[in-house]
Amino acid sequence: MHDPIADMLIRIKNGGYAHKNVVEMPFSQLKEDIAKVLFAQGYIASYAKKGKKVGKALEVGIAYEGKSPRVSDAVRMSKPSRRFYLKADEIKQVRNGYGIVVISTPKGIMTGDEARKGRVGGEALFKIW
Repeated sequence: MHDPIADMLIRIKNGGYAHKNVVEMPFSQLKEDIAKVLFAQGYIASYAKKGKKVGKALEVGIAYEGKSPRVSDAVRMSKPSRRFYLKADEIKQVRNGYGIVVISTPKGIMTGDEARKGRVGGEALFKIW
């Protein structure tokens, strides 16, 4: 696996379409920070770190609106082969405010709206709606 963030997003998306309650993935601090942002925005129902030392995993609860999953699609913007950076002025709405863009800034992982209000730019990780 070369891109753990893309793997995380695809597991969440596919788990929702397969009507799973939770999906599990290898743990990393970056993934936990992303899960924290997605949980605050309502895109996932829960997240928890499982295991100790080498066998740590991140368990993510899938959120649903009725019978359809809350995450309908996610697009990776910055990839390992091509990094994509945005200034605070360049951060736009995703799907006319229906989705969010997640950005890695010097102040941590945050949504595009939070970054725009805080006047910080950074690496645009992905868009989700």
